[in-house]
Amino acid sequence: MSMETGIETEAETSIKVLLVDDHEMVRIGLAAVLDTEDGIEVVGEAGSGEEGIRLAQEYKPDVVLMDLVMEGMDGIEATRQLLKMYPECKVIVLTSYLDDEKMYPVIEAGAFSYLLKTSRANEVADAIRAAARGQSVLESQVASKMMNRFRQPQAATPAHEELTDREMDVLRLVAKGKSNQDIADDLIIGIKTVKFHVTNILAKLGVDDRTQAAIYAYKNGLAE
Repeated sequence: MSMETGIETEAETSIKVLLVDDHEMVRIGLAAVLDTEDGIEVVGEAGSGEEGIRLAQEYKPDVVLMDLVMEGMDGIEATRQLLKMYPECKVIVLTSYLDDEKMYPVIEAGAFSYLLKTSRANEVADAIRAAARGQSVLESQVASKMMNRFRQPQAATPAHEELTDREMDVLRLVAKGKSNQDIADDLIIGIKTVKFHVTNILAKLGVDDRTQAAIYAYKNGLAE
């Protein structure tokens, strides 16, 4: 009886890890390595973001190793939904990508740590243990990029002050979710003119799409 109790206690204290990656060989390799690590238990493997959400509900892992680029739901959206559902979970991004378009959104979505797939096995295991203790780990290149971003001098004036009155009108309608045709109808202008204004707005605000422009408008009190 005492031996069984000891085994159960050890299992209860293990860090439960869920692997989410659409490459089967990556999952097999990670599982094989992590299963040799003391105090770490791989409780499930998911080949997509959708499956990762489902398995997280089933297994309630302490840590999720999350790939970024996957078919269907990507790692950014999967991280966002998983943490909304299960905020105490720690998501560690494990990816091959360092570009800003993927790195910053997933960190904003709540990713706890960010590692590259070139990391050594012991580094991944150490990051899992650190996450379980509430300590974040960032790949050195990631940390450097983030520091450089924060070191960039702030603009002397807000970007939206460069917008013309008409561009401000268009931005407010974009923030309301209006289509180009709706905006053209509301402002009684041609749809080509609307597209021209939207292109200028994105460039002046330094954003990539309409959604980011809308977020900018709300954050800066420009939306009605």
